[in-house]
Amino acid sequence: MFQSISAGFVAALAGFASSFALVIAAFIAVGATPDQASSGLLAICLATAVVSTVGALVLRIPLAIAWSTPGAAVLLAAAGEGITFSNAVGAFLVSAILIVLCGLWPWLGRAITSIPKPLASAMLAGVLLPICLAPFQAVAELPFLAGPIVLTWLVLYRLAPRWAVPAAMVVAVVCVFISAGSDWFTGASIAPQLTFVAPTFDLFTILSLGLPLFIVTMAGQNIPGFTVMKANDYTVPPRFALVGTGLGSAGAAFFGGHAINLGAITAAIMAGDESHPDRSKRWIATLTNGLLYIPLGLGAGAAVALVNAAPSILITAVAGLAVLGALISSVVGALEDPEHRITAIITFLVVASGIVIAGIGSAFWGLLAGGIVMLWLGWRRRKPEPISDVDGDIDPDGVVVDPTEDVEEPSAK
Repeated sequence: MFQSISAGFVAALAGFASSFALVIAAFIAVGATPDQASSGLLAICLATAVVSTVGALVLRIPLAIAWSTPGAAVLLAAAGEGITFSNAVGAFLVSAILIVLCGLWPWLGRAITSIPKPLASAMLAGVLLPICLAPFQAVAELPFLAGPIVLTWLVLYRLAPRWAVPAAMVVAVVCVFISAGSDWFTGASIAPQLTFVAPTFDLFTILSLGLPLFIVTMAGQNIPGFTVMKANDYTVPPRFALVGTGLGSAGAAFFGGHAINLGAITAAIMAGDESHPDRSKRWIATLTNGLLYIPLGLGAGAAVALVNAAPSILITAVAGLAVLGALISSVVGALEDPEHRITAIITFLVVASGIVIAGIGSAFWGLLAGGIVMLWLGWRRRKPEPISDVDGDIDPDGVVVDPTEDVEEPSAK
């Protein structure tokens, strides 16, 4: 049991430390106040805890749940577009409802997952590119603060890759404390709190934020999550997974949270042999992981105070290191098919440009431009290809996991 508990502990700590700064910066980028950003982080931690715990106890499989890191990148990329946080929360709700509908009506899920892989991957790569440039920009602007962070990440990426980003975050905390001193938490509310945010619905915000959030959460997290579980011989009931995470996302949205979904990297940690030799006991890792997100979420106020005290480029630099693996997988996925490389590059360039037309952000226009070019050049439906997760791992069976296909729930065998 200790082996499973330790795997759940590692998955929770690594997942939280790797990207909490990105999530906070993302909320602030779309208009959240520090209190609302703290509430949003706490809300998605609690939603993760609830869905993980219920999934572990009901299904008895290591069903990993995490917040949407690519989704946070979409929010951060929308900085400067004049989005209000209430409109952003409305977009979060629309995205959550679409995920629930994918679980309830398989045809909708199949329609979303049939978006050509070059388009979805290129859109995500375009969103991630500006964030992944931040570490190098930070080294140029703040060499004595950013340099140790990047160096720590590089050394540990060679020696212990799983801990590279969390260790870089620890170094960033030390650098912020050194530069800001003991005043970094002065005036900040670090007590745990949930702040209700009344959603408003703006069509432009839904198109530029809600729709891309939904697509990258499905394509960048949920589908790889199904694939990793299948690679470890676990069958995840799609309806439970999608409806559960969709409802959890909807509940968190009212308090500023953006989205939760199936985990891919954390699933690899908790569903693999290192979690427990006996497959029937690996669900304990997921239970531990879920419960640990409660105390982690209660530290959201302190985390927001830390992010506010740091130079923004420094926080974005750590976020860039956290999503570098996702950028690599997205670029590979976008360009692996020679027939659609020009389409993928056009999608990537439009999204990375950050253009805003008629109040709608570049993620939407990139998908639209790529779709038009693909139709013009001619798109032939190809045989389904293996789907990579954010680490580049591929289902050894070479089969695309259809998260909308109804399957029997697994036994506790």
